[in-house]
Amino acid sequence: MPIGVIKFFNESKGYGFVCEDDTNNEIFVHVTGLNDKVTNDDRVEFEIVEDKRGKKAINVKKI
Repeated sequence: MPIGVIKFFNESKGYGFVCEDDTNNEIFVHVTGLNDKVTNDDRVEFEIVEDKRGKKAINVKKI
């Protein structure tokens, strides 16, 4: 599973971005893809899926 850091997460809007450690890519994350509550700078592991709008992180959990 990829590991990264929550770069930005807006709890009121329900979305943000996680920065993947290996590639430094920013990947979209929606509140529906979270397994744990996250805040900025949390270390997380996640899965990456591709949908019609691009890559997004799912099964995001704090480590």
